[in-house]
Amino acid sequence: MLSFLTDSLASLIYPQFCGVCGRLVEKSSDGAACAECWSNTKIFGDLDRLCQKCGLFLVESDVETTNTCGQCSDHAYDTAQSSGVYGNALAASILHLKRVPLMPVRIKELLVRTLDRAQLTGDYLIVPVPLSKKRLIERGFNQSSLLGKVLSAHTGWKFDEHSLIRTGDTPMHRAAMDRFAREATVKKAFSVVRPGLLKGKDILLVDDLFTSGATASNCAKVMKKVGAERVVVLTLARAA
Repeated sequence: MLSFLTDSLASLIYPQFCGVCGRLVEKSSDGAACAECWSNTKIFGDLDRLCQKCGLFLVESDVETTNTCGQCSDHAYDTAQSSGVYGNALAASILHLKRVPLMPVRIKELLVRTLDRAQLTGDYLIVPVPLSKKRLIERGFNQSSLLGKVLSAHTGWKFDEHSLIRTGDTPMHRAAMDRFAREATVKKAFSVVRPGLLKGKDILLVDDLFTSGATASNCAKVMKKVGAERVVVLTLARAA
């Protein structure tokens, strides 16, 4: 009852309009999208069969499978997990997160659920995919760092946003780019400046969106080159 009153009051004072349909967002915990648009968003569940390496949605089935998509065999990370398909409420949430450094409750819950699905054992070092210096100055924050800090608070794992850096201001990925174009934009775009802190560590690499896997693979490649053991990728959304 109290949360309902709080959400109602907040919507009157600071109304948030859905980034998908434009209607008023009823609950502040839903962030940038209304409840109906969240219900129309593909969030991965127990019946979704995903590529066991890159996390691409393959089919919905009640039969357990261990299939791969066949497109990620050369990627340098070990495995990747995402909360759901990029679109509707997840797309609106990611776009909003790039503008406003606030983490809605629903996003926190999705991240934690996705991490639990990964069933990681042991101790991981959480590393966000970095922004270039230019983009970080323009935006004022790195949205991937915000996601990583949520997971660090949940697990108690250490968080490191300084060892992996982006060496240049790579162009924004566009939907029309194919896999090879995306690969070209991030090739040699990342570097490790504190290799001793990554050597021998299992890494949880965190980003907002997984598209072709080129960014995640190149990050994993440079971290493994300096001695990182295992690199698991976790993102809020996965391009279909």
